[in-house]
Amino acid sequence: MVTSRWTAAPAQAASMRRRGAVLERAILDATLEQLSTVGWNGLTMEGVAAGAQTGKAAVYRRWPSKEDLVADALQAGLPRIDAAPDLGSVREDLLALCRIARDAMYSRPGFALRAVIHECDQLQAERFHSVIYDGVVEPTLRLIREVITRGIERGEVRSDAANGYVFDAIPAMMMYRSKMRGSEWGDAELAEMIDELMLPLLRPSGG
Repeated sequence: MVTSRWTAAPAQAASMRRRGAVLERAILDATLEQLSTVGWNGLTMEGVAAGAQTGKAAVYRRWPSKEDLVADALQAGLPRIDAAPDLGSVREDLLALCRIARDAMYSRPGFALRAVIHECDQLQAERFHSVIYDGVVEPTLRLIREVITRGIERGEVRSDAANGYVFDAIPAMMMYRSKMRGSEWGDAELAEMIDELMLPLLRPSGG
């Protein structure tokens, strides 16, 4: 059997068909997949190229380092929450927001982000600080602030509860229990956190 010299290998053929934004999206998706399966330490540019069915040169041409590639993949893949739930009570609003945060934590971008947080050394973590803060921390705190401020306006929440320690309570508890106690935050556990921690913390004096 004679093989034509024009016959390309599957990966090369795929690379030839995909260019520009389409190829970049495939590379970023492959990066998230690698992070969520083999972690930061196991991720390589070669592995990403293979996952995207392209050549290693196509990856390095766009991202000169692993850190640059991962930063762009996280920015592109992290879920966006545009508005806080408004279900009529601070309990239901916080519970809905916690479910959204839980689902994001256990999505592919969520697993990828956790791999970066848990495995990177201090210098590497500094490279991702703005990505994590701007993409995850600040939006979450903004929505919690919105829910609590709305609760104050309705008289459900004490007037001095709009402060940084209160806003930090939910994400801090979710991250701590996830990492230290292996919690996967089922609906019942989320409801218990809201009822046993947040509502007593937020309740007006004598409420």
